[in-house]
Amino acid sequence: MVTDIKDAVRSVDAAAVMGLLPARPRMLALGEPTHGEDTLLDLRNELFRQLVEQEGYRWIAIESDCMMGLVVDDHVISGTGSLDEVMAGGFSHGWGASAANRELVRWMRAYNDGRPASEMVRFAGFDGPLEITAAASPRQSLTALHDHLAARVDAGLLPCTAETLERLLGADERWTNPAAMMDPSRSVGQSAEAGRLRLLADDLVALLDAQTPDLIEEPSRDGWNRARLYGRTATGLLRYHFWMADTSPSRLARLGGLRDSMMADNLFAVAEQGPVLVHAHNGHLQRHKLTMSMGGLPVSWWSAGAIVSARLGGEYSFLATALGTIRHRGVHAPPPETLEGLLYALPEDRYVVDASRLATALGDARPVPRVSPYYGYSPLDPAHLPGNDGIVFVRDVPRTDPDGEA
Repeated sequence: MVTDIKDAVRSVDAAAVMGLLPARPRMLALGEPTHGEDTLLDLRNELFRQLVEQEGYRWIAIESDCMMGLVVDDHVISGTGSLDEVMAGGFSHGWGASAANRELVRWMRAYNDGRPASEMVRFAGFDGPLEITAAASPRQSLTALHDHLAARVDAGLLPCTAETLERLLGADERWTNPAAMMDPSRSVGQSAEAGRLRLLADDLVALLDAQTPDLIEEPSRDGWNRARLYGRTATGLLRYHFWMADTSPSRLARLGGLRDSMMADNLFAVAEQGPVLVHAHNGHLQRHKLTMSMGGLPVSWWSAGAIVSARLGGEYSFLATALGTIRHRGVHAPPPETLEGLLYALPEDRYVVDASRLATALGDARPVPRVSPYYGYSPLDPAHLPGNDGIVFVRDVPRTDPDGEA
């Protein structure tokens, strides 16, 4: 069995990855089974550099706040802000503390220095302004959209004034109250003010669409693309807050689905602008439903990857990452009867596996699902193997301290 699997193994580089695929995908998704390990981000960085230099990729999109990501993009294309400022204000979920993310931003800025705009690499966060415990106020995205339109269209076309938005939004603390995640009665998402804001956000997005011929004719499309991002984020957040106030049994599944739908919409927008490497948790990028326990109950919804794949077809490719050990998290050598155990038996430290050839090598054998002792690590589900274009396997993940030293 190990010999048969070894025939499906290749090195982890751009050429090997492209060799797995019938053509260069517009969106190449690289998943990770756990967050916060720079070993995996270092691998991502090297693959991105190769994709840029050898395959013409120009975008990287990561699982981080889409509005905060604009800070990073401004820096890599024009040098706006210091690297320290960008790492502090350009990433959500604490990703700015990662040495590997810092190196990614540094490399992108250095690569762009002196290049024409058409050859620059770009950065995007594609997650909504959401945390597992709360959702952001729609103020930033909604007022940014209004300001963009107010500076470019006749005032009589605007559905409201900036003052009206401020009055309806109120204090941000009303929106970001973490108690609302588990207690719908603490959410303001179905208040009269929130309802009025949803209508106004919809009208502003409709106005942006109606004025496209004028707005898209700017020196570059960056302003128009950012205005579309503001609109998607404002309407998505207001929709998310509305359902935070819901009391039905499907509430948590709906919220999970809304988040992944926002992710998918952001990915579609990035892919319009050029081929993109996407990096996020395997669960968000897989072609299957994402299932987890929330509030003590199993809930599931379609992942962003499933939504994107359904629409892009062969222009979306997905590489899931599997791990052997994360010893500092209590994840030791995988049992031999698991998919990870079969891959761990090979001598290489890291490699990419042709998923279809791996399935052929397995034949009628059915690896058992691995059970993780660490809640933050999600092993691969062997039943999902047919939904992967390839598997990146990393044998061991060493401990990394906050300064990036192993």
